[in-house]
Amino acid sequence: MSAHASLSLDERRRRPLRERVTTLSAYLVLFVGAIVTLFPFAWMLLTSLKPFAELFTLAFLPSEPTLENYRTVLGQTAFVRWFVNSLLVAGVTTLSVLFFDSLVGYTLAKFDFPGKTLIFVAILSTLMIPTEMLVIPWFVGVVDLKLTNTYFSILFPGLMSAFGIFLMRQFFETVPSDLIEAARIDGMNEFGIFWKVALPLVRPALASLAIFTFLGNWNAFLWPLVVIQSPALRTLPVGVALFSGEAGTQWGLIMAASSLAVIPVLLVFAFFQRQIIEGIVMTGMKG
Repeated sequence: MSAHASLSLDERRRRPLRERVTTLSAYLVLFVGAIVTLFPFAWMLLTSLKPFAELFTLAFLPSEPTLENYRTVLGQTAFVRWFVNSLLVAGVTTLSVLFFDSLVGYTLAKFDFPGKTLIFVAILSTLMIPTEMLVIPWFVGVVDLKLTNTYFSILFPGLMSAFGIFLMRQFFETVPSDLIEAARIDGMNEFGIFWKVALPLVRPALASLAIFTFLGNWNAFLWPLVVIQSPALRTLPVGVALFSGEAGTQWGLIMAASSLAVIPVLLVFAFFQRQIIEGIVMTGMKG
């Protein structure tokens, strides 16, 4: 009996030690992952502060930090114009995707009508088509409509998203149907039910979709490059690419412009961070 009691006591003493080792190992892995993730950003930021003579040296830190690259980008290029264009494109497409994809997702989740499953499968099938294959049909459509060199020509491929429809449909499936029926009994119209009852319950999904959509359109390069010839309509990725040409690549300017381009992305993530955390908590509670 005493031997069993002694063994049990030893196990209880070893258990906290194992838990501490496991926790420490997990934190160590997360720390290393954070360093690996942040290193490219730190390298980009520090390189943007280096004078031209130090750009290709092995030194990680600049010996004499300078803002000359930022002065050149902001004062001698059309960076501000590119920035505004990208902000306009990313903002409009994000708002459009949030509204229309939510509306379609709600319809597919909460209404029964002939062909609903077929429509949903058809929407999902478009996710298997690479974007590069769609560029030519998009461009032909823009030319036929005489919309080249307009903001709408940049916007229209991203005004709706098959992924967004799928995401919102899955989240709307979790909204209790009894709640919607109660709103109908109270006399609320269908759009009011969607806007005031169902949509507030899927805010975490809206936050995630907003981040994905904004990032995708903020970083879009191929389509704006194809459809825009006017310098006044260039977006930020297309404009930054001009720093690399036959005469060489101006790495200092590229790093400075890229560092400034990160700011809106950080602001969008900070704005929606609370909703994303709420979504994680809700998912854990449902599980």
